[in-house]
Amino acid sequence: MNIQHVLEAKIKEAVHAIFKVTLPSIEFQPTRKDFEGDITVVVFPMLRFVKGNPEQIGNQIGQFLVDSVPEVASFNTIKGFLNLVISDSFYLSFFDAIKEETDYGFVPQAETDAVMVEYSSPNTNKPLHLGHIRNNLLGYSVAEILKASGKKVYKTQIINDRGIHICKSMVAWKKFGQGATPERTGLKGDKLVGNYYVAFDKAYKEEVEALVLDGVDRKAAEKEAPLLSEAQQMLQKWEAGDDEVVALWKKMNGWVYEGFTETYKNLGVDFDKLYYESQTYLLGKEFVQEGLDKGVFEKDADGSVWCDLTDEGLDRKIVLRSDGTAVYMTQDIGTAIQRVKDYPDIGGMVYTVGNEQDYHFKVLFLILKKLGFSWAEKLYHLSYGMVDLPSGKMKSREGTVVDADDLMADMTQTAADISQELGKLDDYADSEKQQLYKMIGLGALKYYILKVDPKKRILFDPEESVDFQGNTGPFIQYTYARIQSILRKATETEVPVLKELDLEMELHPKEKELIKQLQFFPETVQLAATNFSPALIANYTYDLVKEFNSFYQQVSILGEVDEKKKSFRVALSKKVANVIQSAFLLLGIDVPERM
Repeated sequence: MNIQHVLEAKIKEAVHAIFKVTLPSIEFQPTRKDFEGDITVVVFPMLRFVKGNPEQIGNQIGQFLVDSVPEVASFNTIKGFLNLVISDSFYLSFFDAIKEETDYGFVPQAETDAVMVEYSSPNTNKPLHLGHIRNNLLGYSVAEILKASGKKVYKTQIINDRGIHICKSMVAWKKFGQGATPERTGLKGDKLVGNYYVAFDKAYKEEVEALVLDGVDRKAAEKEAPLLSEAQQMLQKWEAGDDEVVALWKKMNGWVYEGFTETYKNLGVDFDKLYYESQTYLLGKEFVQEGLDKGVFEKDADGSVWCDLTDEGLDRKIVLRSDGTAVYMTQDIGTAIQRVKDYPDIGGMVYTVGNEQDYHFKVLFLILKKLGFSWAEKLYHLSYGMVDLPSGKMKSREGTVVDADDLMADMTQTAADISQELGKLDDYADSEKQQLYKMIGLGALKYYILKVDPKKRILFDPEESVDFQGNTGPFIQYTYARIQSILRKATETEVPVLKELDLEMELHPKEKELIKQLQFFPETVQLAATNFSPALIANYTYDLVKEFNSFYQQVSILGEVDEKKKSFRVALSKKVANVIQSAFLLLGIDVPERM
């Protein structure tokens, strides 16, 4: 039972009974720490409907609530703020109802109106990098949050496995590779192919400089460099289905897919369905004629087809070139339609793509709406800012990208260094240490990225993220492990398991605050799903952990002499741990039993 829902109905009833007015909504906020109360009703917005002194209005409503709502123990009004004290019995009843719920805060999944969440969507000419990590963590977490909120979810990615960038790696491998394979070199396949993309760029620049020295204009040299011509010819052969080129393309992409699979496994993300650009790049052309017939598109004199969005404050967007070839927009239109054909229960889609593509998705969504697809009303671009490191901007062609595998390994090592320095794991076996270092390192990385609003740019500091104090993953993991230690000791000392809760028991203020915080979890899950924001889950968890640590410092748990209170505090601690674990599950973060 949510006390806010109970109060909202009763406050509307009070205002109608006292002032003969119907209020459309009630504004609540947590009571400030320096005032007595658990929840505060803001009276000021009511003054548009109720004339009078806000303090007097608050007092009249407060008295009505005390007289008619058993859960309201007392009240006080400070200016236009009505502070309500909620009875201990309400919080105890609430805790009694949730203490055994293993999936507390999660809603059973619906079978209809599914959501498809797209994330990752890498190119097959290089390994995943730091930017992909934010993309994957956001997409995966949003998918898990949507599931927890009651949605059926399909996770997908579209792999950019064709185009000139792929051909550049292929040309460089043929020229410089000498038959190199992942097995012969000991390199992951995606790293091997990425090295040839870098090698192409280096050799191409050398060719351009040589042409410039021979007197060729730089722009012309950049277009005429032999290596680029070779890559363009290879792309033409691929599109024509040349057996040799297609075989090489399949082989090198196969190496990359094996590398991606390993990275995804280490990062802890997965997918239900993979789409490949090589299979989707011709999709959408069939809908161009449909758009022309409906008047959504228009054909220019040269035969090119456009969608005029100027009335919506956008520009004209080409959907078919004059030579009849498709553009990215056409492909994205076709891919969206294909996904709904593949999964007819899809009621919406979430695209996890960086904010440099904001305009593209505005146009895509608007075109799909104009084409008459009802599900186009439920398309969402999960736009996110870039991730920077203190060392500066990344460039994949120059090989300065922060590799995802290397970053995960570095985070594990950073966790090891800091843990050793603090002496936190001195009594652990080496195998246990390594497992924990990885859990702490990856937890630090994921939490640091996910606690920030997706739209904000991040400056990622690895050492700051592995701090065991403050708003960090390791701090929350450490608190979870502390609770597990309390639960083990409770078992060892045979603290009775709480079976029947005394609803007349008086709560310590810190117990009350902790239960209050637990009450917010289901609402936070729903809010995070509505806003596509893992940051809400991350920061809720931090607030819960702060509240528990304050409780832990001020209230004796295992040292309590009253057996009933001791059992209750152990049960309360266990519930907090379960919610931490559930919340971190939504962020893709593991929690340790010991630390």
